[in-house]
Amino acid sequence: MDTNIIQTINNEEIEMYGRRNFLKKLAYGSLISVMGTELASAKTKVMKDPQHFGHGRLYPPHKEVSKRLIHSALNRKPIRTSKKIIPSKSLHLVHSQTGDKLKLTYFEQGHYIKGALKEINHLLRDYHTNEIHPIDTALLDQLYELNKKLSINKPIQVVSAYRAPITNANLRRNNTGVAEHSFHIQGRAIDIRIERLEAKTIKKAALSMAKGGVGYYPDSNFVHLDTGDVRTW
Repeated sequence: MDTNIIQTINNEEIEMYGRRNFLKKLAYGSLISVMGTELASAKTKVMKDPQHFGHGRLYPPHKEVSKRLIHSALNRKPIRTSKKIIPSKSLHLVHSQTGDKLKLTYFEQGHYIKGALKEINHLLRDYHTNEIHPIDTALLDQLYELNKKLSINKPIQVVSAYRAPITNANLRRNNTGVAEHSFHIQGRAIDIRIERLEAKTIKKAALSMAKGGVGYYPDSNFVHLDTGDVRTW
């Protein structure tokens, strides 16, 4: 056979092979690019006749990569975003001077409850003058965390909370341990004790939280908490 004819035939075969390869790659690319838009349709077909999948009827058996991609897409589970659960906060308080009692939830679903705060403010009022002052919510959170630390079910007994300036001044005249600019005047301090629990134990738990000032008064068996700088005495 003439050499030129043989060369022509070979060139034609190479060109046809190149076209087939090009068309094959083009088909693969098209399949992957439209996979997202055709996904619902493909899933419906597979559900109607599951035997077609992987047997060369729906997808040619030699296209294993495409089959695996589509199978993975069809069976991919949706990503679930977990919601952060914010716990509610409750307090059980008893005022040792007035006998007032409260057991309520003051924080829920990420918000302080206005009605509950109002009741707490009333219980923690200056019982000498009956003056009510807003109590720092950070102080309430300290009491809540302290309760969790101690793992107790007994109420927190309040010795003193808010003090009107005149009450603080009177106490200061008769007691050397009362600060002139006490956090009690700002509704940011509270003196507490817990039945059948040593003040030393309460102090230790409060100090471990490192949330503010902690005062220890063993003679009177109470502990002072405030929302000032972390310190102790």
